[in-house]
Amino acid sequence: MKDKSPKRMISVIILVAAAAMMIAGIADGGARDVLSKAVMICMECIGIG
Repeated sequence: MKDKSPKRMISVIILVAAAAMMIAGIADGGARDVLSKAVMICMECIGIG
């Protein structure tokens, strides 16, 4: 069995934390907010909004 290096452990911890934050943001409605802002910016670019 290989010994886990500290760099690898830190990478795994950061990956798990990032995934948890993404899930929390999606559950909180953050994806909907980002999508609505993107649509408004796009409509402003083409002169509709």
